[in-house]
Amino acid sequence: MKVGLVLSGGGIRGIAHLGVLQALTEAGIKFCKVSGTSAGSIVGSLYCQGMEPYDILQTFIKTKLYRFLRPAFKTPGLLSLDLTRSLFLKYLPHDSFEGLKTPMVIAVTNFSEGKLVYLSSGKLIEAILASSSIPGVFKPIIINSKMYLDGGVLNNFPIEPVRQDCDFIIGSSCNHLPVVDKIVNTRKLIERAAIMSINADMEQKSQLVDVLIEPEGMGATSVFDVKKTEEIYWLSYNAALNQLKSNAKLQSLLVKS
Repeated sequence: MKVGLVLSGGGIRGIAHLGVLQALTEAGIKFCKVSGTSAGSIVGSLYCQGMEPYDILQTFIKTKLYRFLRPAFKTPGLLSLDLTRSLFLKYLPHDSFEGLKTPMVIAVTNFSEGKLVYLSSGKLIEAILASSSIPGVFKPIIINSKMYLDGGVLNNFPIEPVRQDCDFIIGSSCNHLPVVDKIVNTRKLIERAAIMSINADMEQKSQLVDVLIEPEGMGATSVFDVKKTEEIYWLSYNAALNQLKSNAKLQSLLVKS
């Protein structure tokens, strides 16, 4: 059976995908195709390269990604991701979709033309950077003289690229919002509104996956809250373990595999 994987965007919350992958990998589940947006494109690409989920987690912890960020002067963005290219080259030295061990599709937003694009061939690292460039935070990535930004602007859960090629689809989403009675500040209000926006079609898309693993309340974590990296990992790992124990569809997949 051909099993596909969909990974949402979500900033540091994307670490949740690693916890999910760790549990699924331990259960013996392998994927024939992966698609991802933003943080999902980073995790997905490193996983498709053949790295183990826990090793990817340790890489994130040791790297301290913020050290590779620089102010983006005279550009429509506060920070630049340019220095991270050398970091990604360390783990993806071939810098190509074709060099990955498992096929990967990355959702990006062509900001120049105002349309969604799925990238699955050619330069890999610029696709990752484009898909991770949150509007207003990171400057756009220029590909073929056009501006590209975070794929989550138009599709934060790119299930479409894997539907035709896979018999069974597992989705990992890291943006579940808890119920709240009050908002403590403007930043929290804006963050919650942004997550509500990218979650707008999740109810519909959840009907298109066979299994959706979505740790409860994860959306309450700020997109840049790196202090919660390990907590996010283990919460999502346990959420996936619970699914493996209780979800009939997932259990049927284990039997077939």
